Amino acid sequence: MAGSLRDVTDETFAREVLTSATPVLVDFWAEWCGPCRLVAPVLEFLAAEHSDKITVVQLNVDESPRTAAEYGVSSIPTLNVYRDGNVVKTVIGARPRHVLEQELREFLS
Repeated sequence: MAGSLRDVTDETFAREVLTSATPVLVDFWAEWCGPCRLVAPVLEFLAAEHSDKITVVQLNVDESPRTAAEYGVSSIPTLNVYRDGNVVKTVIGARPRHVLEQELREFLS
């Protein structure tokens, strides 16, 4: 998935997500996942529009299966919001931008 979202891996997940001072939305995705490709532009918009409030990254479940398994990700796209090292919100499946913004409003305002 080409774009402006930063990739995290099994090796960088703890450092870039769990210890972040700001909330981090992690997009668990895979190259072959159609709905993942649909939600990618929405996430890129949110990352650009709300970069002062939330960090948006992506984790390829095929390349980093350990982290996906650790957090029980069995359907993709799964969007987990982490705050202070804990999952505080999970959204499973692609959503239109207005719906996703509504579901994530507490982290965007």
